[in-house]
Amino acid sequence: MKIDWAALASVFGVSLLVTVALVGLFTLGVVALSKQEQAREARTSGTGTAALPAQVGAYACFALCAAAVAYGIYLIVV
Repeated sequence: MKIDWAALASVFGVSLLVTVALVGLFTLGVVALSKQEQAREARTSGTGTAALPAQVGAYACFALCAAAVAYGIYLIVV
């Protein structure tokens, strides 16, 4: 049995990079939802702006996360 160390390192590197990117994208979605909540609280006190852009950004981040997970499952199954 011979192990291809270069291929193993390549898979490890790509997995690490994709994991960090996916966690970062999900974190951006959570931060956007937090900003939306802050804008909503400020709006009720009369000093806020519209929270719609933050909500759209959060949903876009979550949709990209779901798409990345679905693509990973697709790669495993097919």
